Amino acid sequence: MSAPPSVSPLVLVVEDEPKLAALLCDYLTASGYATETADTGTRALARIRASEPDAKSPPTRLPDAVLLDLMLPELDGLSVCRAVRASPDPRIARLPILMLTARVDEIDRLLGLELGADDYICKPFSPREAVARVKAVLRRAHAADAVDAPAPSPLRLDEERLEARIDGALLPLTPVEFRLLQALQARPGRVMSRAQLIDSLYLDHRVVSDRTVDSHIKNLRRKIVDSGARDPVVSVYGVGYKLDWEAEA
Repeated sequence: MSAPPSVSPLVLVVEDEPKLAALLCDYLTASGYATETADTGTRALARIRASEPDAKSPPTRLPDAVLLDLMLPELDGLSVCRAVRASPDPRIARLPILMLTARVDEIDRLLGLELGADDYICKPFSPREAVARVKAVLRRAHAADAVDAPAPSPLRLDEERLEARIDGALLPLTPVEFRLLQALQARPGRVMSRAQLIDSLYLDHRVVSDRTVDSHIKNLRRKIVDSGARDPVVSVYGVGYKLDWEAEA
C-alpha cells in the first residue's frame, strides 16, 4: 500500500475549503509527502478510481492515504468512503482513509456506521496533528503490507480465564477492565467511541457515564505500565480511545 522508500507517499486531500486544503498540503509537503487535492466527493472518487488497471485512460498512481472531509459538494464523505471500501480492486478497498468532520458528536455516528475509516479528526485541528495522524496510519498500513497481516501484538487474551498477558506478564485486571482491553484489541488502530466501549463493558447494559470509561482506561493504563510494557492506549480528544502497539512512545 505504501509508496517505495524512494517515492514520497501521496496523500489525497479532499476538502472544499480552499484555505484549509492549501494549509494541509503545505504541512504535508514540508513533512516529505506528495499531495493532490479534490474539492468534491465526485472528483475524489474519480481520482481514486483512475488508478484501476482497467481505467479507460492509462492508470494514475493510487494515493497512499486520503484525508476525506465529511461534508462535501455532490457526493459526501460517507458515500466516498463506502464506495472505496466496496471497490473490487483490493488496493483501493484497503486505501487508508482519515475522515475529517466539524462535529465531535458526529464521530459517534460515523463509528456506529462501521464505515471502515482508519481514523477520525475533528475540526478545528492542528495541521501538525493531521500530519502525525497520517504518519501513524501509513506506518500501520506499511507494517500490515510487509507481512500481509496486522502487526503482531504482545497482548494475549484468555477469555475463559479472563486473563490478559503482555509479553507473558499477567495483568491483574478486573472483569470490566478485561472486557475493555478485549474491545480495543478487537479493533487495533481503530478509534472506538466511549459509547461503543460502554456497550462492551457491562453485560447487564447498565447506564454509566463517559467518565466511567475514562476511569477504567486510567486504571488499565496504570496496570499495563506497571507490568513493564509501554502504554498502547491512545486518547483521541473528544472521541474515545484506540489501541496502537506501533505508536511512538
